[in-house]
Amino acid sequence: MSERYSGRRFFRDAMAGITVGIIAIPLSMALAIASGVAPQYGLYTAIIAGFVIALTGGSRFSISGPTAAFVVILYPIAEKYGLGGLLLATLMSGLLLILMATMRLGRFIEYIPEPVTLGFTGGIAVVIATLQVRDFFGLPVTDLPEHYWDKLATLAHAFPDFDAMSLLVAATTFAVMLLWPRLRTPIPAHLPAVLGGSALAFWLNAHGASIETIGSRFTYLLADGTRGAGIPSVLPAFQWPWLQPGPDGQALGLSWDMVRALLPDAFAIAMLGAIESLLCAVVLDGMTGKRHSANSELLGQGIGNVLTPLFGGITATAAIARSAANFRAGAESPVAAMIHALAVLLALVLLADVLAYLPMPAMAALLVMVAWNMSEAPKAVHLLKTAPSSDILVFLTCFGLTVALDMVIAITTGVLLASVLFMREMARMTRITDVTDDRRVVSASLPDGWQVFKINGPLFFAAADRVFGELAELSRHSRGFVLYMDGVTILDAGGLAALVKLIGTCRQSGTQVVIADLQFQPLRTLARAGVVPEAGVSRFFPSLEAALEAVRSGRD
Repeated sequence: MSERYSGRRFFRDAMAGITVGIIAIPLSMALAIASGVAPQYGLYTAIIAGFVIALTGGSRFSISGPTAAFVVILYPIAEKYGLGGLLLATLMSGLLLILMATMRLGRFIEYIPEPVTLGFTGGIAVVIATLQVRDFFGLPVTDLPEHYWDKLATLAHAFPDFDAMSLLVAATTFAVMLLWPRLRTPIPAHLPAVLGGSALAFWLNAHGASIETIGSRFTYLLADGTRGAGIPSVLPAFQWPWLQPGPDGQALGLSWDMVRALLPDAFAIAMLGAIESLLCAVVLDGMTGKRHSANSELLGQGIGNVLTPLFGGITATAAIARSAANFRAGAESPVAAMIHALAVLLALVLLADVLAYLPMPAMAALLVMVAWNMSEAPKAVHLLKTAPSSDILVFLTCFGLTVALDMVIAITTGVLLASVLFMREMARMTRITDVTDDRRVVSASLPDGWQVFKINGPLFFAAADRVFGELAELSRHSRGFVLYMDGVTILDAGGLAALVKLIGTCRQSGTQVVIADLQFQPLRTLARAGVVPEAGVSRFFPSLEAALEAVRSGRD
């Protein structure tokens, strides 16, 4: 019987929600900036998605909002299509997530191999860290090129002109994040780090430095024509994504060509969102001993990503670090995530002027630490040292494609490559053995010209042609042979076609085929295909003993 929700549990949820809300405020702003949009859109995401997904999702302790994993996908979209294109792609990805949930694909997402996830998360981490170099060192770079290698060249060209004061603020922030955990306090490290970096930047700017802050880089325009610096202290308002500004600052507009152009990006967002949210839920299950509902979580993520862009929020998914902090802070239910969203909302309304003083180098240092944590470098190094060569190839391919090209190509290629290599390994496991003289299997000798072959492993398209080709060669001069198939659990359409082809070859050569001990799935496949015994050509027996007895007695 479940525990009744009480005032004590609500108090624990409230404390956890406020704690995570404080964590989410600078992170949401930093991730929005890294994604190529103004910081307030990250706060809108934490508010709307954080509340809606907690209300409709299937994981009790997950905290949803903007995450570092999406930066690699969202930044190019924002650069090419503007805020409107980014929000439209987010809405489309939400619809795809709802479709996945409706088709009950939640559990299938978890089958994506670890080398694929490690490869693209490692690649994302490298790209995120690269994007922070400009603000970390205060480089005089206005815009970065589209391609990764061009970004590196631009940053390297500007590096001699780095700003020492910006570097000092970033290094101080980063050092606090590294050293703070040693104090073993319940306060998360990035909060004192950002506060310390902000205080230092404020003091340096007061003494003649020119360290960029959110207020100096970003401005906003309200409906009444008022222009301000930093972020507006107003609630997010409803607006269709295609009415938001495109790359030229004008309304994006809605057309079939635009939808078609954004569809690959929306698919990549949906896939990555599904992977991240379900991975977060699995991690939380291990921490809490609870179980999540995969399809309900996908549905909640889909609803959240449909509604959030209607209020200016960018793509959201469950964030592992914030979700773990939520549980450790004492969360009891999804109410904690809803309170986290309300805490961010209060910060937007009450602290907008204060948030404008956050320095860009401190935000960059915060994201560098986020990139390091999400890279899972120790796990990646362990994989490179211990994994089979095929897994290493998949990891390096996903990593390289994520860095050099984009996430759409990386995820697609990684999954396809992993699938092909897996099928190759499975095909290698399927083998045929001549057991005619093995008295552990065939207890007595058979008539002259008869052989017994045992097949072990799945007979699917990648293995069947090879196996039956070997069988045809081994039985070339036989009167007949017994095919012992108790080790065959799967017979797919390719395996069926190869078996029918083998029977046809034996019909022409006058060789008899006796098939024994079929498992349920292969037997059902043969029955549905209408494969039946043929006099003088093929016979079927429920056991090897019955087949051998029939061969010895010469019965049909």
